[in-house]
Amino acid sequence: MEVIVADQIIMGLILHAGDAKQHIYQALSLAKNGEFEKCDEHLKLADQALLEAHNLQTEFLAQEAGGTKTEITALFVHSQDHLMTSITEINLIKEIIDLRKELQVKK
Repeated sequence: MEVIVADQIIMGLILHAGDAKQHIYQALSLAKNGEFEKCDEHLKLADQALLEAHNLQTEFLAQEAGGTKTEITALFVHSQDHLMTSITEINLIKEIIDLRKELQVKK
């Protein structure tokens, strides 16, 4: 397994979690306007970005389990916070979008 420098993983986590959040909010905006096909595209992009972030987090954990210890910095804590809030927001926004779709069908 290739060892990736912790700083690269941390910045990747922040980048991909931020991309996921940007796409989920774009999806919500499109859903508000009834543009559900475009909304679904952004939902997929959010999921892809979140998967990339999760894969980086798994890589970090695997390296540590393999004996490569890294210092826990404020930036690392920030990356984890950013990832976890993105996951929570994505889950909640998906529920809101589903509700908007249901309401659209009933109209």
